[in-house]
Amino acid sequence: MLDNPSEVRPLQGRTALVTGASRGIGLAIAQRLAVAGARVCITARNAGPLQDVLSTFPAGSAISVAGKADDPVHRVEVFAAIAEAFGPLDIFVSNVGINPVYGPLVELDLDAARKVLEVNVIGTLAWVQEAVLRGRLGAGPHGGVVIAVSSVTGQVPSPGIGWYGVSKAAIDHLTRTLAVELAPEIRVNAVAPAAVKTQFARALFEGKEDAVAATYPMGRLGVAQDVAGMVTFLATDEASWITGQVVNIDGGLITSGGHA
Repeated sequence: MLDNPSEVRPLQGRTALVTGASRGIGLAIAQRLAVAGARVCITARNAGPLQDVLSTFPAGSAISVAGKADDPVHRVEVFAAIAEAFGPLDIFVSNVGINPVYGPLVELDLDAARKVLEVNVIGTLAWVQEAVLRGRLGAGPHGGVVIAVSSVTGQVPSPGIGWYGVSKAAIDHLTRTLAVELAPEIRVNAVAPAAVKTQFARALFEGKEDAVAATYPMGRLGVAQDVAGMVTFLATDEASWITGQVVNIDGGLITSGGHA
């Protein structure tokens, strides 16, 4: 169990939604938000893994709704469940992302490219729209918070995953644009990890972790908790004057001239 009464709980009484939260970065974020006091709704494609991880949350602090992130019906179901269980939404973390293609852009299947943009970019915007309109995000006394999970690949070309990087560059600009449009009631920021040791990113380091880690000034790859800590900070009142930012969580990789 994650419940620890000695923890400072700066998000006590607030409600959060985290998409893509059955494992990896999304799950770590949801768990960290719960430790900070938030009530959390987690979503992912499959019901089984979601149910399996609910027991890791403090009793009564989390619900799950399974479905495809790019399905409008699923989004309606999610916000209806949140309203019934917890009331208005305070924090939305957009973590869903796909990358079904690998290789140079000139060889990219265009249908796959459209699917990446549909899920990663248009899907993120659709969730934000629903969060504001159906979830009443920003209506509470603390205002609203949107945090998108981007990637350093949106800032520097990364071999083999260029189109994923294009989609994340769009997320970065979407973050800044929404931050201006939704202020002051809602703050919008993004976090941009480099290689984090999750199943999603395993192709970047599998079988060569020591060599890849040696390219990072901090000498190691990221873990999901590195991202979860920053997301939780951005969700609290300690970050109340921070909006429109893309925060790199990359062990110094980009500063040193590297790429994911």
